[in-house]
Amino acid sequence: MLKLIVLDCDGVMFDSRQANIAFYNQLLGHFSLPPMGREEEDYVHMHSVGESLREIFHHYRQPTLAEVEELRRQSDYQPFLALMRMEPDLRDFLEQTRRHCHLAISTNRTDSIFPLLNHYGLSDYFGKVMTAATARRPKPAPDALEEILAHYRCQPAEAIYVGDSTVDVAHAGGCRVPFIAFKNRELPAAFHVSSFQEILRLPPLAALLNGGDAAGRTAS
Repeated sequence: MLKLIVLDCDGVMFDSRQANIAFYNQLLGHFSLPPMGREEEDYVHMHSVGESLREIFHHYRQPTLAEVEELRRQSDYQPFLALMRMEPDLRDFLEQTRRHCHLAISTNRTDSIFPLLNHYGLSDYFGKVMTAATARRPKPAPDALEEILAHYRCQPAEAIYVGDSTVDVAHAGGCRVPFIAFKNRELPAAFHVSSFQEILRLPPLAALLNGGDAAGRTAS
């Protein structure tokens, strides 16, 4: 029986592409450097902030990575939250599942995930949030998902991970957790979906909602 649903953030819970592009281009612009190209935009959408900064600034002799990291730490992500687009059926999905299983997040965001969850009123749904800053190694390494499984004492077969990228495929595969591909049919996955309502109709969720434990698993 399904006990745990783990979600990626960017590309799953939120369409964050424009917010990410604006944030990193602002950092580049601060040093009078040109904006990212398409490949770099794709890269920062999937990777941690540290990996992304190394990728987009390694072409340049100046500034140093330490200077870029310092600017990033001083930058306020709050203005970019308005550019995030929450999936329209996410909240309904969380409401329908929270009473039946545990909900968690594994993301390559760092500290920006918590203001984001607060801004959209989602913090109370999730009992465990793992980031690139709190995991021993960021995705695609399995560390964050392994810690979530251990926290809830779940076996891999008792969980699902919902992601949208090759990084997420490797992340789930490293733990042998069944993978649901969100809005990306090119990925190898147990299931492919284009909305959260579709996830509710999948066999693991349908079985849970139609007869599973409804004891009320709020965030813990």
